[in-house]
Amino acid sequence: MNHFITEKSKLVETALVGVVTTARGRNLALLEGYPDIKVVVAKDVDKRKVAVISGGGSGHEPAHAGFVGNGLLTAAVCGEVFASPSVDAVFSAITAVTGPAGCLLVVKNYTGDRLNFGLAAERARALGYQVETVVVSDDIAIPGSAQPRGLAGTLFVHKVAGHLSTRGASLKAVAAAARKASSQLATLGLAVDTCTIPGAQKTDRIKQGHAELGLGIHGEPGIELVENRPIGELVGTVSSHLAKGLPADARVALLINNLGGMTELEMASVTDAVVATPLFESVDYLIGPRRLMTSLDMKGFSLSYLVLDAELEEAITSDVEPLAWQAAIRPSILEFLPIESGSLARTFEPSENAAMRTILSTATALFIEKEAFLNELDSRVGDGDTGSTFATAARTIAGELDGLPLDAGSNLCARLSDILSRNMGGSSGILLAIFFAAASDAYGQASNWPKALKAGLDKMKSYGGANLGDRTMIDALQLAIESLVGGSNLQSAALAARHGANLTGKMQSAKAGRSAHVAARNLSGNVDPGAEAVAILFERLASAKP
Repeated sequence: MNHFITEKSKLVETALVGVVTTARGRNLALLEGYPDIKVVVAKDVDKRKVAVISGGGSGHEPAHAGFVGNGLLTAAVCGEVFASPSVDAVFSAITAVTGPAGCLLVVKNYTGDRLNFGLAAERARALGYQVETVVVSDDIAIPGSAQPRGLAGTLFVHKVAGHLSTRGASLKAVAAAARKASSQLATLGLAVDTCTIPGAQKTDRIKQGHAELGLGIHGEPGIELVENRPIGELVGTVSSHLAKGLPADARVALLINNLGGMTELEMASVTDAVVATPLFESVDYLIGPRRLMTSLDMKGFSLSYLVLDAELEEAITSDVEPLAWQAAIRPSILEFLPIESGSLARTFEPSENAAMRTILSTATALFIEKEAFLNELDSRVGDGDTGSTFATAARTIAGELDGLPLDAGSNLCARLSDILSRNMGGSSGILLAIFFAAASDAYGQASNWPKALKAGLDKMKSYGGANLGDRTMIDALQLAIESLVGGSNLQSAALAARHGANLTGKMQSAKAGRSAHVAARNLSGNVDPGAEAVAILFERLASAKP
């Protein structure tokens, strides 16, 4: 897989410069000794307060450097991608930010981190520094594991320790609260694809159509492969495992973490699915969904909970300086505000017309069948969603078929206009809604389908701005409708539509629609997907002979 990398050996050091350069309040710095020692520190360190230091291998951004600032970490020690930082780097961080109040090291439970942070702590203690260490092991993937991994729940420990430090608590109090938080954490992740380490061959361990439960943040294998089911079922599996460890009547803060490769749309769906689980009944606060502790580009998510008491609740809800952190919020109750009755879709008395039922049944079945075909065609010249757009509208119309006024042409067009404007989406949906709205008016004045369709076409062109030859659906639709208006049958109209659609494949530029900004080399030989949709519709209707 390709990456934007100038030089692999300098990836982390250049990234840290970016973090420091864009820090809120310009309050971050790199320690002297950079780039061999990669430590991000807060410039305004108050050494009368306990320093909170964490870190580990890079590749988990925004953790850990993104969380340096008032209310969270005092310093972040960064290793190379998925590699523990050196003892010297950790020791340098300790001596740079620690004063008489001492420091707390927050360490994820990985061998390299434990050893390097541990030895650095011993060196610092030998010089008289007060140093406490808390090791976080929140992974519940393997029940009874002797060495549970440290995962995204570590961020709760950062937040608790940072809160108490900011308020001037003693090292003993900061460490005790951090250890309490660490003991009341649980995290479990799930992914449909592993991460890609820059410069290394991607491991295709997760088979197509499957997801891996309980994998680590360095791409380590999970406990099992499960079928890649709908997101609600996958989230239900993760949450049910987490809920097993919850005490009765527990109040929790839940962190919804993007492991790196999930889109915002997918993460919002994860959140919606969490709301539907029994686990959510215990949730007092939500953090996320957001990229907080990632695994490069891993296509997955993790859920972490912290069991709350009064002290921990105050700690996780306090304000912090780093923008990478997302404030804990109380979940909202879903509400629907009423809309004006005049803006609701119109309703009409259902009526039956066998010929019209056949036309609509044929059309909707066609667009559902051709969804992937039209998407693929659109991907060559646009954003690849034409098939999905038409199929969405088709499914809605098919579902409402028995309730449509099939024997009242004007009312039928009006209802189709409403359906398309609400359900189809995209420019095509609005244009076709305009088409049927105008056709409704025209058919109400004179019960003539060709003339009604021509009126719809004229309005569509007027509002959409496209004309014949502009490489849009108009190129097929106009020729077909003109054929019908001239008295030709459906078979002739289908031939005309096909001719118009094929012509778009020879056009080297588009003046409107999805292809208007596409280079000629991508247009040549590719039929416009909207025109193709019109052509295959007329061809299918002609062959169906309603």
